[in-house]
Amino acid sequence: MHSSSELSAVPSEILYTMIRVSDLDQSIAFYRDALGMRELRRETFTQGRFTLVFMGYGNAKSGPTIELTWNWDDQEYSHGNGYGHVAIGVADIFGACERLKGMGVAITRAAGPMTYAVDETGHREDIAFLTDPDGYKIELIAVHPT
Repeated sequence: MHSSSELSAVPSEILYTMIRVSDLDQSIAFYRDALGMRELRRETFTQGRFTLVFMGYGNAKSGPTIELTWNWDDQEYSHGNGYGHVAIGVADIFGACERLKGMGVAITRAAGPMTYAVDETGHREDIAFLTDPDGYKIELIAVHPT
């Protein structure tokens, strides 16, 4: 049995994922208008010359968010080959992709079942991929309300 002090030393929640963006207003508009997120919190660091904007669906205290980090001075970023994607659930994945296409969002993998099934269950999720204004990959996964 663990004591409460031992348990409090173990991480217990995902707070946010940080990505660097080149145009803060364009990125906020994308995550708000295309993906339905809200700006939950903004932190400006004038001395450090950067701004953080936290986007999400709930509130910053109850769910994970995406932290958009905008460094005021021009910098180029590369995604490298270690970054994968952010996964977001949507009830109507086919309707979402049509709506996003109509907004001019690049759908890089059309909605449909995964190529491979899970070994343990045989399940194939319906998924799609798109990119945000900075080229970050976003995976949409069909979720069914419970």
